[in-house]
Amino acid sequence: MFEGFTLTHVDVGEVRLRVRYGGDGPPVVLVHGHPRTHATWHRVAPLLVASGHRVVCPDLRGYGQSGKPPTTPDHAPYAKRAMARDLVALMERLGHRRFAVVGHDRGAYVAQRTALDHPDRVTHLAVLDGVPIGEALARCDSRFAARWWHWFFLGQLDKPAERVINADPDAWYGGSPERMGAEAYEDYRRAIHDPATVHAMCEDYRAGLGPDRAADDADRAAGRRITCPVLFGWATRDDMAELYGDAAAIWRDWADDVREVALDSGHHVAEEAPEQLARELTAFLAAEPAGG
Repeated sequence: MFEGFTLTHVDVGEVRLRVRYGGDGPPVVLVHGHPRTHATWHRVAPLLVASGHRVVCPDLRGYGQSGKPPTTPDHAPYAKRAMARDLVALMERLGHRRFAVVGHDRGAYVAQRTALDHPDRVTHLAVLDGVPIGEALARCDSRFAARWWHWFFLGQLDKPAERVINADPDAWYGGSPERMGAEAYEDYRRAIHDPATVHAMCEDYRAGLGPDRAADDADRAAGRRITCPVLFGWATRDDMAELYGDAAAIWRDWADDVREVALDSGHHVAEEAPEQLARELTAFLAAEPAGG
């Protein structure tokens, strides 16, 4: 898994991130979602290296073997703004002031926040299977609540989800070595069996209902937009179209340059359709970045 990549931990100021990186060329950071670790990218990352990129795959703060800062009442240590700062500091320490960012699931929110908060750093933004948190919550209806009920369950404080999840993490999260790859699956299982990681992942969702939505709403009110090219990728066997219809139109409300691609996959596109995803990302990353 990740042959030729370096595996290390990098101090980014507030936390230490576990990170794998390899290759040479224009840098791109791949940001995983819940409840995965960076290992979810193990089939995609080598293909991007082969296409001429330096590829960086971190565990987000709170996830996998990255640092897990103490919880605060406002959940700000697990807000996407904090995770975006981590990415900028990580890439700076690896020698990259400007870079592309690709995010899936919860990682899409981190990627979006990085592009909004640090427009001078991000050359390209790819978001996979997600719309901005503020938009998702504003559009929440019975279909969303039925499909994505875990957002609200994981976000509870009075009856914390951690007690339920930690009783049987394998039953709760699922996954299999056949679909994920044996090494990636074992890495993921180590993470979900760590109560500190489970708590941190719940904090991610609590931040989503609080500071993350507030940040999105403030940006919309202020008219802030994403200035780099954006690729919105959606899995045809997931529920983006059912929930939002033309979900790319939502991203066009946030950015001037939005491209769209349908991926023949279920939700975990990096594991289920790595070749198609790598091809689409390679083509997109060749697009002229913001500022030339």
